[in-house]
Amino acid sequence: MTALTSSAPLHHLTQPAAAGYHGLATIGQHVSFYGKVLASLPYALVRYRKHSLSQIGEVTFGNSSLLSGGGTIGIVFAMSLAAAMMLGVETQRGLDLVGMNTLSGMLAAVANTRELAPVVVAIALAAKVGTGFTAQIGAMRISDEIDALDAMALRSIPFLVGTRVIAAVVCVIPIYMIGLLASYLSTRTVVVFFNGASPGTYDYFFHLALGPQDLLYSGIKAIVFAVVVALVHCTYGYFASGGPEGVGQAAGRALRTAILAIGVLDVLLTFALWGLVPEIPGMGV
Repeated sequence: MTALTSSAPLHHLTQPAAAGYHGLATIGQHVSFYGKVLASLPYALVRYRKHSLSQIGEVTFGNSSLLSGGGTIGIVFAMSLAAAMMLGVETQRGLDLVGMNTLSGMLAAVANTRELAPVVVAIALAAKVGTGFTAQIGAMRISDEIDALDAMALRSIPFLVGTRVIAAVVCVIPIYMIGLLASYLSTRTVVVFFNGASPGTYDYFFHLALGPQDLLYSGIKAIVFAVVVALVHCTYGYFASGGPEGVGQAAGRALRTAILAIGVLDVLLTFALWGLVPEIPGMGV
C-alpha cells in the first residue's frame, strides 16, 4: 500500500516529462523526414515524371466537378472573391471615417497582394489538397502498401511524397494567379460599383502602389506555403497508424499543423521580404 501511494506522485511528475520527450521525438522525426523529402526531389522529378504529371492534374483540376470533388482552382476562386469582397467593404468604411477613401486602391493592392492572396491559396491547398494527400498516403500505410513498395525496391519517399510536393509547387503559381485576379476584381467591384468610389482615382492609386517586386515576393510566399503544406500533410500520412481511425486523426492533426505553420510563416516572410517598416516605392513612402 505504501509503495502504491509513493509511486503515484512520481507518476504525475514523470508524465509531463514523457509527453515533452514524445513531442520532441515527433518534431525530430518530422524534420528529418522533411530533409529526406527535399533531398529526393531531383530523383522524383527525373525518375517519376509520369506520376508527377498525374499528381499535377489531380491537384489542379481533379477528376470531378471543380467545386465539389475536383481540383483547387474553383475553391481558390470562390474563397478569394469572398475574402476580397469583405476587404473592400471594410477598407472603404474605414477610410470613409477619416476622409481618405481615395486611398482605397492603394490598400487593396497592398493587402490583396502581400497578405490575402497567398494565405487564401495556402489554406485552400491545406483543406482540399493536403487532407487528400494525408488520406491517400495514410491509407497506403495502414494497408501495408508502402512496405510493399519498399520491398519491391521502389523508393517510397520520392514516389509518394516527392511527386506530391512537386505537384503542389507547380500548381500553386497558376492557382495563386487566379486567386489574386479574383481578389483584385472583387475588391474593385465592391469599392467602385457598390460604394460609388471614383474608378479613375481607385485605379491610379492601385497601380501606383502595386509594383513587380510585390508580385514576386507574394509569389514566393505562395510557393513556400505550398511546400510546407505538402510536406506536413504527406508526413502525417506517411507515419499514420491505428487503422482508418488513425488516418482520420492524422488528417486532422496535419490540417491544424499546416494552418498554424501558415500563420507563423506569413508573419516571418512578411517581415523578411518587406521589412519591419513597410514601404510603397511608387508613392514615395
